[in-house]
Amino acid sequence: MVLKNKSGQTSTRKLDMATLEIPERGRGDKTMIVFNHPRDVKGTAMLTHTKILDPDDQWLFLPALKRVKRISSANKSGPFVGSEFAFEDLASQEVDKYAYTFLRDEVCGDLECFVVERKPLYEYSGYTRQIVWIDKQEYRQITVEFYDRKNELLKTLNFNKYQQYLDQYWRSHELVMVNHQTGKSTVLAFDDYRFKTGLKDRDFSKAVLRRQR
Repeated sequence: MVLKNKSGQTSTRKLDMATLEIPERGRGDKTMIVFNHPRDVKGTAMLTHTKILDPDDQWLFLPALKRVKRISSANKSGPFVGSEFAFEDLASQEVDKYAYTFLRDEVCGDLECFVVERKPLYEYSGYTRQIVWIDKQEYRQITVEFYDRKNELLKTLNFNKYQQYLDQYWRSHELVMVNHQTGKSTVLAFDDYRFKTGLKDRDFSKAVLRRQR
């Protein structure tokens, strides 16, 4: 995770992320994020149990305080550890969390894309709407524009460097979030994707969150 301020100064953090995909419709995925560098954030961890229309359950483990803090339902739009990603951005993007309107077809780089507006149906979202560019061939998100509660453009997220795994899973290796109102940006660069690793529900409990280091 590379954070850049308005002046162009950067700071880098390293983290591990694990996700348990829940196949049943109406249940969201579970995600664990653990920071391991630098020292001032090492051991900080966030656990997310994504819901559909109910507020997502999210907890933050703060090693300096040695306690787990529940993220308020009304604070999902707040920045995650100083980045341009909000807490709600890091929950899984379940289909049924939004209402959709098709806007147009459009060229996006070398691809042909659907352009779709989606409006959050869940309470306490920090966004009034999002405009999403989805490539027609593989149905991958290419770009997302986020509009704030005043319906003004807040952020743009670009998904870059897609690779396919196991002949079916497409994953972006670089997510670039730019905040147009502050001039700040955050890059999430991924490597070492692994699938079918045997993760279970018990690996995404509050008790496990306390044991992260």
